[in-house]
Amino acid sequence: MVERRVTVGWAEGLHARPASIFCRAAAAAGVPVTVKKGDDGTPVNAASMLGVLGLGAEAGEEIVLASDAVDAEGALERLATLVSEGLEELPETV
Repeated sequence: MVERRVTVGWAEGLHARPASIFCRAAAAAGVPVTVKKGDDGTPVNAASMLGVLGLGAEAGEEIVLASDAVDAEGALERLATLVSEGLEELPETV
């Protein structure tokens, strides 16, 4: 299992528009990815808008991205960059 811990960089947290950008990036990543809030949160499918919104992740909070796919390193790194930098557009490299 590969994990990346990342701090939410969007000012509004992982809600509405940022969640939509994140979910589309996770779906396009090519590997199954889960996300949870902090260490004690329940993991949800990172490509699920309802699951991601249900996390209630606010700006500055830590989330954990994880995948057990063989080639998950690159995908998790790109998703971590997206979240930490609070990008407004889906990066072309995702």
